[in-house]
Amino acid sequence: MGQLSELGEFGLIERIARLARRQSASRVVIGIGDDAAVVRPRPGEDLVVSSDAMVEDVHFRWSTQAPRTLGRRALVANLSDLAAMGARPLGFTLALSAPGTLPLQRVDGLLAGLLAEARQYDCPLVGGNLARAQQTSLVISVLGGVARGRALRRDALRAGDRLFVTGTLGASALSLARAERGAGAIRRVPVPRLRVGRALAALRGRGGCIDISDGLAADLAHLLAASGVGAEIDPARLPLPRGFRRGCRELGLEPQQLALAGGEDYELLFSLRGWTRRSLDAATLNRRLAVRVTEIGRVTRDAGLHGLPSGGGWRHF
Repeated sequence: MGQLSELGEFGLIERIARLARRQSASRVVIGIGDDAAVVRPRPGEDLVVSSDAMVEDVHFRWSTQAPRTLGRRALVANLSDLAAMGARPLGFTLALSAPGTLPLQRVDGLLAGLLAEARQYDCPLVGGNLARAQQTSLVISVLGGVARGRALRRDALRAGDRLFVTGTLGASALSLARAERGAGAIRRVPVPRLRVGRALAALRGRGGCIDISDGLAADLAHLLAASGVGAEIDPARLPLPRGFRRGCRELGLEPQQLALAGGEDYELLFSLRGWTRRSLDAATLNRRLAVRVTEIGRVTRDAGLHGLPSGGGWRHF
């Protein structure tokens, strides 16, 4: 299929635009092809903006996953930020940097993965940028809308809140560990909890919220620092995927540590207040949010994280 340099900048722009034109959304007033995109939120919405990068040999390796998987995971990382704010997607931009020798097969795979997730979550590609670089990187900026004044926040924990987490922890980290040890490519693509985030934003007694991208221990620490509180966590209650302990043993890994520090789960960690266990048990919350939810601890007045080992999680520097 050739290399990126053979296609050229404008050929790639046309290639991307042709694929993206298959998406349609009335909120996109001006999309790809102008100096900037114009996206129109609904009346009464606040605009939510987030940006994230995936850099070759920092966040990914071509040897451990297919280009389509990489493209899907890149957009999921950004959609998860919208979920953590209780927002709905409006659109996204892509700044792609790559060497001229990058095979077009990889470019097409990336685009296919990105646009597959974009269609699934109604988040059209509306613009971006191209640049030559020694390594491949994808910088995505995602736009969302949330009802005015209803965005979920990190600084909204209060002492006495109950702490919950959606889904399970550790599956992405285990998949990466297997791939890094030559036991197969990364195939798992996490689910951005967009519907859960919007449901939380409308829920009475909601507290703080964050998505788990760097690992539960690290992201819980961010949440506590933003709110100026502490937490007591019961490690025995951490929700682990089926077969996770066995998979960790096969690789010589400690299950609890991997679940706490592995990262890229993209589940939501949030707090609720004003509910007793009688008025809101796990089963009731599962039904309200239409996803598995586990209570893992409570927020304390005293600062610090109790019940979990300190440290761990993804560090950028």
